[in-house]
Amino acid sequence: MMRGLMAAPIQLDPATFDPWKIQAVSHTLSSHPLLQLDALIELGKRQQARRLVRTHSADAGAGTSFADAPNLHPNARSAAETLADLAAAKAWTSLLNVQADPTYRALIDEVLDALRPVIDRRDPGMCYRAGWIFVTSPNAVTPFHIDHEHNFILQILGTKRLYVWDPFDRAIVSERAQERFHDEHSRELVTWDEVFRARAQVFDLAPGMGGYMPSTTPHMVENGPGPSITISFTYYTDATRRRELLYRGNARLRRLGLSPAPVGASPARDRLKAAALDGYSVARATVRRALGRGVRDNSVPYAPA
Repeated sequence: MMRGLMAAPIQLDPATFDPWKIQAVSHTLSSHPLLQLDALIELGKRQQARRLVRTHSADAGAGTSFADAPNLHPNARSAAETLADLAAAKAWTSLLNVQADPTYRALIDEVLDALRPVIDRRDPGMCYRAGWIFVTSPNAVTPFHIDHEHNFILQILGTKRLYVWDPFDRAIVSERAQERFHDEHSRELVTWDEVFRARAQVFDLAPGMGGYMPSTTPHMVENGPGPSITISFTYYTDATRRRELLYRGNARLRRLGLSPAPVGASPARDRLKAAALDGYSVARATVRRALGRGVRDNSVPYAPA
């Protein structure tokens, strides 16, 4: 074991961890009792009752709209039915926000609490914790998309091929697509092209293997020839929240007819802009709360379900 390497459940070297760089990781969660199929079938029933299940058939492909896949390629079976017959179900199923389940929240805390001392050295302010469990039939595909959170994705059962792209590669996801995603949570401009494969970093995942993907890392997944179980542990930090704020600000400036500088082009300008936007956001949230209106707060400990 490398000097300074963290103990289980996820092995992460403090000397090489960079919060904005994709990297391979290993883990010891494959035999965890909460991640076995019988336990996941029971979780699927509970998540179905909470309306925290997302599923589509294996007809979806890399270029299918991630947002529209459940409607374009519906899977009529319940989560429990799908998981109980996973090899033949021809489906992709995600148990969403499993931190809503007290038993699985404890697992998320166990894993992220162990990682936090290393993460905080480079990327403080861990918050908005969440967990996502993907249970997939043979050869099913997770369409190309991006997500807000930093993500440790771990393979528990079966094999899959994970394609990832640098989150700062604007040939893959444009600056305007980033603005639209952060401002409206829309992936409409995040679109697949087969030529992207040549620019991808590829992870062939098997049990005990995984990857770390920074916020807004474009990715696409092709499942292997057998059933698959994968879990993601996700979170925000001060840096991801600041980056989201900057992109939302740029989106608003663009709606005013301006052409804002890309996020990251000038760190000094970004600092000034972030301070102004933070002050505006705090004031706006205060007014909305006073009027009894909802406010999205991505600084809370857990992502709301």
